[in-house]
Amino acid sequence: MDPLEAAETEYLATRVVEAEATGDERALEAALRPRTLDEVVGQERVREQLALVLEAARGRGRAPDHVLLSGPPGLGKTTLAMIIAAEMGSPLRLTSGPAITHAGDLAAILSGMNEGDVLFVDEIHRMSRPAEEMLYMAMEDFRVDVVIGKGPGATAIPLEIPPFTLVGATTRAGLLPGPLRDRFGFTGHLEFYEPRELDLIVNRSAGLLDVALTDDGSAEIASRSRGTPRIANRLLRRVRDYAQVRADGVITLDVARRALELYEVDESGLDRLDRGVLDVLCRRFGGGPVGVSTLAVAVGEERETVEEVAEPFLVRSGLLARTPRGRVATPAAWRHLGLAVPRQQQVLFDPDDSV
Repeated sequence: MDPLEAAETEYLATRVVEAEATGDERALEAALRPRTLDEVVGQERVREQLALVLEAARGRGRAPDHVLLSGPPGLGKTTLAMIIAAEMGSPLRLTSGPAITHAGDLAAILSGMNEGDVLFVDEIHRMSRPAEEMLYMAMEDFRVDVVIGKGPGATAIPLEIPPFTLVGATTRAGLLPGPLRDRFGFTGHLEFYEPRELDLIVNRSAGLLDVALTDDGSAEIASRSRGTPRIANRLLRRVRDYAQVRADGVITLDVARRALELYEVDESGLDRLDRGVLDVLCRRFGGGPVGVSTLAVAVGEERETVEEVAEPFLVRSGLLARTPRGRVATPAAWRHLGLAVPRQQQVLFDPDDSV
């Protein structure tokens, strides 16, 4: 079994609509990533702004300003970091915030940088505080002070760093300290994708994977991808498997629907966990309000799983509301489950509507 097949097997057991990627899945994504800004689908405003920043830097013959990319997982922050390095013709160094636990870890990375290099730090908000404070000076003055020894005999040795570009990615921009945010010359926030944009991404990925699919089949996958390219590509691979084993290899509308039904992804992109939360909330607790801990026990999941995995998409889809008293199902949630909307829920969310 080659490495790509091994990686494919490894992540099959993960949640098919999970926006985060495992280490093994990143190897599968590499072949589908756009290589230039022109190949990127969607994010028009960020692409245009970033193209201007890079072109101006090339014209001056200098490294671009530091770049901060924020937004939910799976929208292309790592891809844009790779494109920045490729557009500038510079090497890319990759690391992550959790991997930098000490200032010495960051100093070791920075000491190996060459002029014009691009350093990508994923989940930058999770860096340790000592490393974060060292990064301030590195970003602004292109130098760091390396402390040798301890106590009264400690000596600070200044280390000059060639001008470089830091690209930081974060899913929680609010956790970044103000001094760190202020040192980024460009900040781009990535938005969820529209179905038409995901349709283009699915078609592009299908071409790279040599998968035959119809326009209807592509649109069906895109419509269930929760506005996230990573999920769209994952669903494409799962539907491809179904088409290969149980059909003639072509992804049609019917094949896509049957495959996604098998993987328990419904027309709105909800999976078993999402529907389980709504079902328990509506059928067992009358639509709420109910505390998240009680809801998690009823679903048979950990509180963190319900709160961090299921709830964000349900809230964004208008199916669930977080209130001071607990979680409440919206009228849309009742309708999604095929249930009549109780009068108290209808009045709570839309008092002008008649029941």
